[in-house]
Amino acid sequence: MPSSALFSRTRVKWLLLLAAIVAALVFAWYQFSGSAAPAPMSHRMAFGAPAVVRVEPAQRSELDVQIKSIGTVTPLNTVIVQSRVNGVLERVVFEEGAAVEQGDLLAEVDPLPYKAQLEQAEGQLQQSRATLENARADLALYETLWEQDSIARQQLSDQRAMVNELLGTVRANQAAVDDARLQLSWTRITAPLAGRLGLRKIDQGNLVTGSEAEGIVSITQMQPIAVNFTVPEVDVPALRSSFRGEEPLKVEVLDRNDQQVIASGNLTTLDNQIDTATGTLRVRGQFANEDEALFPNQFVNVRLRLSTLRDVVTIASDAVQFGNSRTYVYVVEDSKAYVREVTLGASADGRIAVTSGLQAGELVVLEGLDRLRDGKEVVIPDVENEVATASRATAPAQRPGNGERRGPRPAN
Repeated sequence: MPSSALFSRTRVKWLLLLAAIVAALVFAWYQFSGSAAPAPMSHRMAFGAPAVVRVEPAQRSELDVQIKSIGTVTPLNTVIVQSRVNGVLERVVFEEGAAVEQGDLLAEVDPLPYKAQLEQAEGQLQQSRATLENARADLALYETLWEQDSIARQQLSDQRAMVNELLGTVRANQAAVDDARLQLSWTRITAPLAGRLGLRKIDQGNLVTGSEAEGIVSITQMQPIAVNFTVPEVDVPALRSSFRGEEPLKVEVLDRNDQQVIASGNLTTLDNQIDTATGTLRVRGQFANEDEALFPNQFVNVRLRLSTLRDVVTIASDAVQFGNSRTYVYVVEDSKAYVREVTLGASADGRIAVTSGLQAGELVVLEGLDRLRDGKEVVIPDVENEVATASRATAPAQRPGNGERRGPRPAN
């Protein structure tokens, strides 16, 4: 026998002996450690380990029926302050961005030319009044002479016509005086409404006219202020029904993160037609804006409350699963998760009303849903706390106040 073949057989014998020793050592380790050998893969796939889930009890509470939208802050009034007369801008007394009241002086146009026009008009008025007084004296004399049959009737009629003509002249001159006085008053440019000033558009010393489009400065009314937003067409019937109620509909404006309410007001106006391009209805809410938290042309999140559902069963929206032909949740009973079909109602603030299929206090799964199937065993880490919460949820819940959440806060 060749030496190479003998060497190969010897190496195979040693390898088999080494494998037997390793197998004996593994068997001895499992025997002495008290642990059973791993179950076959098919056995583990058949039974599976219990799924770790987080649950929350269904609660009986109140739920606001709301419409959420994105709106634009719109001032009720915006005015471009312009000069009504032509002339040199002699003084600018306002500060850019300052708040002003109606009637506050903003600027002044050179008044000297308009003072001269007023004096000229007053002089003409005085002259016409003197002429009228003289004509009236002559008319009184002519009437006496007419009674004495000393003058002709035509002379008396001419004098009466002259008096009437002078009366018209006096009225025209009086109107000229009033117009000149009005022009002079317009040289003082005042705020037509209360609000906040913008940036100055023209500097002192420039010639201003009444035809300038940009004007001198703009004023935007800040208090109160409006927010325009849209409502989907499908919600318009419910909106109109609630809008015709006795109490005004409450509108809340939230910050960019849709978490904190920055202003509260009332719905005041509905548009008279639905926009066919977007399928929405434009509406307007009005806010006092005393702290000026709302700024013109600002984009905000809007929440409109239509009504309040009282004493309804609610769950977190994260617990709801949507199938092809059904809506369901997983309910935990006796450490197992079971599929429960439910009928849903309105939703708000991360919670949704369940009109049928669920009772208050039943535990629904919030987390670990991807590992569940009907009848799957589950493990709840904090089961004692969840059961205690479920017992409290069966009692009627009071309406939460401002800033309070309705129900337990979902875990992140």
